[in-house]
Amino acid sequence: MTIFTRTNSDNTDFQSLVALLDADLQKRDGEEHTFYSQFNKIQNIRNVIVCYIDDTPIGCGAFKEYDPQKVEIKRMFVQPQYRGQGIGFKILKELELWATELNYSISVLETGKKQPEAIALYQKAGYTMTKNYGQYENVENSVCMMKEI
Repeated sequence: MTIFTRTNSDNTDFQSLVALLDADLQKRDGEEHTFYSQFNKIQNIRNVIVCYIDDTPIGCGAFKEYDPQKVEIKRMFVQPQYRGQGIGFKILKELELWATELNYSISVLETGKKQPEAIALYQKAGYTMTKNYGQYENVENSVCMMKEI
């Protein structure tokens, strides 16, 4: 049975999944990982989804307020053996639903050019590329996307 649980960054399953995500990103990003990791701290995130299959945590995602109308999607991850089954898409939809319940109308995110499967997921979910924002403004490897939710 697949369950999507709303929680926060104190959730130890979320923390474990993020550790796996960071290890994967370290390999993909190489020397650039230090730059990105400073923006991916998970302390005090109030809006986290953890996906469980038969009580096993297999994926996660989160959002933070970017401004009063926007959320920023953060820390999306699905364990490799569960990829290709639509889990990431469902986590993203759960995050968007939660954000709309909190009266946000736009979702933004940043991913990397070295994560083509993430870019494809976000495009499938209706996100479009936009000008790099904030700390990613002049970062060559960053891909910023947005969607009205």
